[in-house]
Parts: sequence; structure tokens; C-alpha cells
Amino acid sequence: MHYFTTPEDDSGVFLCRLFQTERIAYLSQKVKEMEVYKNLSIRNWALEDRPREKLMAGGTQQLSNAELIALLIGSGTREISAVELARQVLHLANNNLDKLGKYSVSDLTKLKGIGQAKAISIVAALELGRRRKLEDTPDLHKITGSAEVFNLMFPLLGDLTYEEFWVLLLNRSNKVTEKRKISQGGITGTVTDIRLILKMAIDSLSTSLILCHNHPSGNLQPSEADINITRRLKEASSLMDIAVLDHVIIAGRSYYSFADEGII
Repeated sequence: MHYFTTPEDDSGVFLCRLFQTERIAYLSQKVKEMEVYKNLSIRNWALEDRPREKLMAGGTQQLSNAELIALLIGSGTREISAVELARQVLHLANNNLDKLGKYSVSDLTKLKGIGQAKAISIVAALELGRRRKLEDTPDLHKITGSAEVFNLMFPLLGDLTYEEFWVLLLNRSNKVTEKRKISQGGITGTVTDIRLILKMAIDSLSTSLILCHNHPSGNLQPSEADINITRRLKEASSLMDIAVLDHVIIAGRSYYSFADEGII
């Protein structure tokens, strides 16, 4: 069977080729625009594209390796931005950070736009990363009951002649990630800010917390203020899905636990 080209066919082929030509021209223009944008000073980029603003808005994980290096070197050259220069630095090491970490200052200064100061910043940052990997992760105290809270906090509170109020911030495994002193008062009491405690818990991504303070008088029984602050904090933290596991009062070498007494 033979196929003959009709005028209608010629028109279709023409339109198809015209569409392809216009599309190629459009894509070429976009590539040129991206090249111009890429080489602009970072100050001329859209706010959401600037590495520093991206980090402030979304954290370090939102940035590419090139953007992180750009923050280290601070500026590019007259021809290219800091991010594009950082990409060239990565290209030297085949985009491998481990390999880049073995480069010396003299290795990096061979790249146009990387002077001694920028090379030192990169080398120092990668060396810090290497040392971090060598550091032992400190063992976290796992809390399974009030006795562990007492053993952890007694060295800090047992012998004080004035009150201090502390909060223990815990992760999902009930391990203490931080101990924070909230306030310090006199012999008879201290002021506790619920908003401050909740902010600490939220900022540290804690899933639970334990309150702890001392009674220099030696009286183990909680005061009305102790009971009220515990109840209010438990109610407020529940709105954030943060559990208040206990409130431990240390008096000398003894302690009182709200959880053990069933009042929390």
C-alpha cells in the first residue's frame, strides 16, 4: 500500500515542525535565563532562593551541599555567584564530600575564585565534621522511675540552701536529652514560667518532660503552689502532645514523687 501526501498532510507536518521549532526556542531562552540568574549576585536572587534565608526559614537540611559551602566562602567572583563557585569546588572532588575533606588549602586555591581565606574556611569546616564523627555520643540517662530522677538531680539540688526549679527534657525512648534550670529563688519558693518550659520542650523536639525542684527546708510534702503548677503545666503541655511524666521534690537525701503518689 502506498501513502500519498495530501495538502492536509503537508499542513499537519508544517504545524508540527513549527511547534517543535518554537518549543526549542522557548527552552533555549529559559536555559539562557537560568544561566543569567545563576550568575547573578546572590543579593539579586529571590529571597527564598538565597542560602542564608533558606537556612533561617527551613533549617540546614533544606540546603544543598553547594549552598552550604557558599555560606562558608561568603562570596563568588565578578562572573559567578558564591553558589556556582561552590559547585565548582564540589566538582573538583567529583561531588564527594569525603574526598573534598582530604584536600589541602593549596589544592583548593588552584580553583579560580578560591583564595586562601575561602580555602581555609572550607578546610576548617570539613575538619570539624571529621572530628565530630570521631566524638563519642554521650550516654543519655534513661528514666524508668523516680529513683533515677533523684540520682540524676541530687548532686545538683541536694545541698542547696535555696530553691531551684529544673526541667528534664526527654525523647521518645525516655532518655534525658537536656537538663535545664528554669528559675532560682529563696528559701521558701521560686517562680516558674509555664510558657518558658513549653518553649524549651518544643524547641528541643521533646516528647515528654519531668519537673524537679528542691525544698531546702527539708519538708518533703508538696506545697499548694507545687500542685497547681504541675496541674497547669500538664494541661498546657497536653495540647502540644507533650507528656509531663513526674514532678520530683528533693529534700536532703529524700524525695517525693508526684507519679509514685498517683497525683499526676
